Amino acid sequence: MGAVDSSHYSLVIAAAHAAGPCAPGEEAAWGRRVHGLTVDLHLIAQQARQDIERLESARTFIAFLEKVEIEGSSRRGLLTLRLPSGESEPIRTEQENTDRGRALIERARSLEGRWVLVYRYNERKTGQRTQSVRMLAHLMDLGGDGAVPNTTAKKIVLQEAGGDTARAQEAWAAAGLPGTGPISVDQMEQGRAAARKAR
Repeated sequence: MGAVDSSHYSLVIAAAHAAGPCAPGEEAAWGRRVHGLTVDLHLIAQQARQDIERLESARTFIAFLEKVEIEGSSRRGLLTLRLPSGESEPIRTEQENTDRGRALIERARSLEGRWVLVYRYNERKTGQRTQSVRMLAHLMDLGGDGAVPNTTAKKIVLQEAGGDTARAQEAWAAAGLPGTGPISVDQMEQGRAAARKAR
């Protein structure tokens, strides 16, 4: 028999806590409940890992969330984003009949009229090897005034600098941005512009 690794033991322990105490004489039923919860937790953990990997590889940018609609043909959420430059950019969610799609649509609707940090990935169109659709992985609320956390702004400037840390640091200094504390969307755009100029 193969060994059970410690992560499986952790799942069983978490499932046992969720199942609650075992009543005398109910050991078999309690064991089945713990088993079912362990499998559920394992599947949840796998999905969470995939979602985290998608977030870690996503492009991030800041935008004002103007509108959320349901696209008639695909039943996907369709968000209209206004970039700091004034340009409009559409982005889609998964279909509204999926758990993740429904959750993202609800989250987006709750953030209409606010500045958001957008996590975006590209999904290849079905049957199209060269065309892709911009898809939403996650939204983070930046509030009505668009205050950007310092670490988030630094990550965005680093992306703009093509991953070159030295160039990103030079751009940050050239834009006169503070080392700590939140910054405005306008300040972050100055950092991005300096990073583009330094390329």
